[in-house]
Amino acid sequence: MEIQELTIFTNQLVGQRQFYSKVLELNILNESKNFVLFNLGSSNLKLVKRKKITTPYHFAFNIPAGKEKDALEWLKKRVEILKINGNEIQDFDSWNAKAVYFYDLDNNIVELIARKNLKNQSTEEFDQKSFLEISEIGIPTTNIEKEFDFLNTKLGLSIYDGGFNDFCAIGTETGLFILINKNVKGWYPMNYRAYSSDFKLKVIIKKETYEIEYINEQIKTV
Repeated sequence: MEIQELTIFTNQLVGQRQFYSKVLELNILNESKNFVLFNLGSSNLKLVKRKKITTPYHFAFNIPAGKEKDALEWLKKRVEILKINGNEIQDFDSWNAKAVYFYDLDNNIVELIARKNLKNQSTEEFDQKSFLEISEIGIPTTNIEKEFDFLNTKLGLSIYDGGFNDFCAIGTETGLFILINKNVKGWYPMNYRAYSSDFKLKVIIKKETYEIEYINEQIKTV
């Protein structure tokens, strides 16, 4: 799966525009008083203004394999890194990947992840152009199996890792739905409460394009 565009909602659009364009230095493709559209590699991130209070998301950006240390040094000049037991880089042996986590202005948990299996190494100096694509979006739920059945039946996606108890990653390393049972698990790495935050998604799966909505804890294709 490839994520073409992720749409999330914010009640502080001006501040988030500043964060993503000035702090992370992402290129703005389009904007109005109600939205800002950023580019990162082969994906776009769209922030849409919402008056009511919004709840945090978890999403991830792929970076070149082996660039996690360079990414960390680049980020430390801009944001506070989320640590576990003093470690700034998190090692996922079973995924053959390493990641760095931080918050944006809305306390969304943003992850930069380097996946060795993708063999996308780069000799270029790390900067915002090293954000290759959006590769994960989180879905906190109370019924992982139900959400998997939809994604499997409608989109033909399979389990990448996990199961139906508390955690399940569905899709491929270039595009994953990260499902957690929000009654028993919080978001890694701080185990903070996970919210079922509304989002929209445009994806490519086996050369077919799909538009997906997750609104009011209901996932559907549109």
